[in-house]
This record gives sequence, structure tokens and C-alpha cells, in this order.
Amino acid sequence: MKILFIGDVVGEPGRKTVAEYLPKLKVKYHPTFTIVNGENAAAGKGITEKIYRQFLELGVQIITMGNHTWDNKDIFEFIDHAKYLIRPANFPENNPGKGIVYVKINSFELAVINLQGRTFLPPIDCPFQKAEQLVNEAKKRTPYIFVDFHAEATSEKQAMGWFLDGRVSAVVGTHTHVQTADNRVLPGGTAFITDVGMTGIYDSILGVNKETVLRKFLTNLPSRFDVPKHGRTQFCGVVVEINDKTGLAKNIERIILNDDQRLFN
Repeated sequence: MKILFIGDVVGEPGRKTVAEYLPKLKVKYHPTFTIVNGENAAAGKGITEKIYRQFLELGVQIITMGNHTWDNKDIFEFIDHAKYLIRPANFPENNPGKGIVYVKINSFELAVINLQGRTFLPPIDCPFQKAEQLVNEAKKRTPYIFVDFHAEATSEKQAMGWFLDGRVSAVVGTHTHVQTADNRVLPGGTAFITDVGMTGIYDSILGVNKETVLRKFLTNLPSRFDVPKHGRTQFCGVVVEINDKTGLAKNIERIILNDDQRLFN
């Protein structure tokens, strides 16, 4: 069994990049499940129902979110009936939506859990306690459990990897938009990477207009971070190969595609 996970998709350029590369990657890797982090998909802030449905039409099975979940108010109109959209499970209990989803393809049922860190991010419920609860719940149904941990601090993401090692198939980090080179299978059999990276404009700062970000650093004045509409793009993701019998990982491979690193002509 293989899982293709696509890192934070930023704005329209990121969505177009997914549409360009996903068919080719499906041919190359033959993933059983495809997951996308879509919390930046609508102009860098949140997601709309139209974009959610576009991802599904491209062959994505699950869309995860993060700290920008509520930035586009359209989400309140559809999240409760969006079967394959999940927001961080450790948001307060009265929040709309859900933090875990089960998807079945052939004989494989995959549980996908979305969590958000608390270091340098809003002080929401404990992600470790929520992970413990949901993993125990998921294990009653399936050995295949995938966790998207949307967090700022590398130490917090690594801590989650070790906390869940041997109990889930994979823990992948999102949010910081820069792919890390520490992909590995931990000793207990859980695939891990601190951050999958970003899918969007290549010549940018974290997917947004670099001039705007530079102005912010140089002047410390408020700046609106806009996603460029045009430019060279990059695609970041990982492919996790899982043992069909145990649900533990056999391998995790990084994917990064841009003008400097090509996989396809």
C-alpha cells in the first residue's frame, strides 16, 4: 500500500501545479490513497467548497487543514457535510467539522488524523492527548493510520513522531512550507518527516510575494501577504510505502519538483 501526500498547496498556482503533476505521479507511484493539505489553497488563506471539490475531481481522497482553517468564511457553509475534509482534531470541541476520517479503497481502510501544534501557534487543546485518544480509537478499525501534524516548531513535530512511533503508519509535518531532508522510518516502524514542504510559487517566500515579505522585514510595518498569480512553481510531497499486514511503514520518499529538480521532462 502506498500513500501520496502533497504539502501545503498555496493559492491558484499551487492548485494548478497539483493538477499538472498529480496524474504523472499517480502513473509513477500508483498510490492507493492521495492526501493534500489544503489550508492555503484559497489565495493562501483557507479553502472554499469549489476548491475542495476540485481536489476530489483530481483524484484526491482526503484534504487536511491547519491554522488557516477558518480564514475563508465559505468553509462554515460546507465543512459539516464535506466527508473528506478534516481540520485539526485538537481544535476546541465546539468547532465545526471533524479531525479524523476513514476512507476505504478495496481491502484497505485508512484513518487520517489532522492535528495542530501549540508552540508559536494559538494555545488550543493538547495535540498529544488528542493523538492518544484518536489513535486508540482508530486502531479498533484499522492498522493503517496517517497523521498530518500541522506545527511550527521542529522539536514539537519530532516529538510527535517519537510519541506515535510504532503505533501509526506515518507522521508528516506541515505548516512551515520548507521541505526538510530528515525523512526516515523510525525504529518502531513509523514513517516521519519534519515538514513535507509547499506546493506553489517557487520564486517566493513560503509561497507569497517575496517583495511584500522583504518590506515587512525591512520596515516592520504591516503588510498584506499576497500569493503571486504567475511565476515558476514547485511541487512538494512524500510517498509512504506501508506493509499490508502490519500497517507499519517500509519506506518514505521525498518528492520535490521545480526548475532545478526535475522528475519529468
